[in-house]
Amino acid sequence: MNKWKTVLVTPETPALEALRIIDSSRLQIAMVVDGEGRLLGTVTDGDVRRALLAGKSLTSPVTDIMFRTPTTAPPEADRETLLGLMQAKVLRQLPLVDAEGRVVGLESMMSLLATRELPNPVVLMAGGRGERLRPLTDTCPKPLLKVGGKPILERILENFLSQGFRRFFISVNYKAEMVEEHFGDGARFGASISYLREDKPLGTAGALTLLPELDLPFLVMNGDLLTKVNFAHLLDFHTENDAAGTMCVRDYTTQIPFGVVRTEGNALLRIDEKPSQTVFVNAGIYVLSPAVLRHIPHGEAYDMPRLFETLVARGEKARVFPVRDAWLDIGRMDDYERAQSDCSS
Repeated sequence: MNKWKTVLVTPETPALEALRIIDSSRLQIAMVVDGEGRLLGTVTDGDVRRALLAGKSLTSPVTDIMFRTPTTAPPEADRETLLGLMQAKVLRQLPLVDAEGRVVGLESMMSLLATRELPNPVVLMAGGRGERLRPLTDTCPKPLLKVGGKPILERILENFLSQGFRRFFISVNYKAEMVEEHFGDGARFGASISYLREDKPLGTAGALTLLPELDLPFLVMNGDLLTKVNFAHLLDFHTENDAAGTMCVRDYTTQIPFGVVRTEGNALLRIDEKPSQTVFVNAGIYVLSPAVLRHIPHGEAYDMPRLFETLVARGEKARVFPVRDAWLDIGRMDDYERAQSDCSS
């Protein structure tokens, strides 16, 4: 997962050394970074050829031959976006950089086209009653409601399968038998599916106490989300940060419907007319390391926000992964109608 770190070079690196790195690595690129890890430029064999044709010496610093305005993508970009960008720009490699311009990964066309098998388990939460979608959920559990002719949970499962995941646990409670009858053991989908059967609602974290012993970080996702999150990047982020828990978050903007008065003491400084405020909100997708399961009490309702508050209180590493790709929580009737429209367009 960290092979991209082997192709990082400093601005003082001789161009010839960068060429050796390019030649010896399957990634076929060198990324020039400053002392803070910010991307300054890239070097490929094409840049080297152009430098030689221009009469430049390979003993000079790599900055003399590097491409200074490379195309980049954020680490949360989904596979379709990355492929589209690389195809449009005719790229074989694409650096991933964070909001501060620091390199956090590298994608290649080869790796995107060859989906890797990922052994990490996925837990899908499908036990809720879907009260806000009544009367639809009176006779059908929300995860089996159809969007574009296919159950929501089946779409979620297929998305994970397309990204290389094969091992799944589905937590069930309300109309559990319908969910189990539809998905079975997962064989017809090319998956392995086991069920976490709740005798009573245990919340988004409480159901995890029903898991068998795990030895790898695992993903947890609400069973009513449609998203294009790159789950492999999410796992890499979790591992790179040595996190106990990683929560996906989304930007949420609200507009205050009044003029906000800014003051200092009793002095009026200015009035901001109907300003907008943007905050992060929980996106309902998580990665957890197995050790955090010891913090969840058995047999009682316990939710994910409470688990993350526990991690923070104990000084364990809790991290956030911003999601800026397609994401829809089908919690209300208008969300369900929007999902139907999105899938038919």
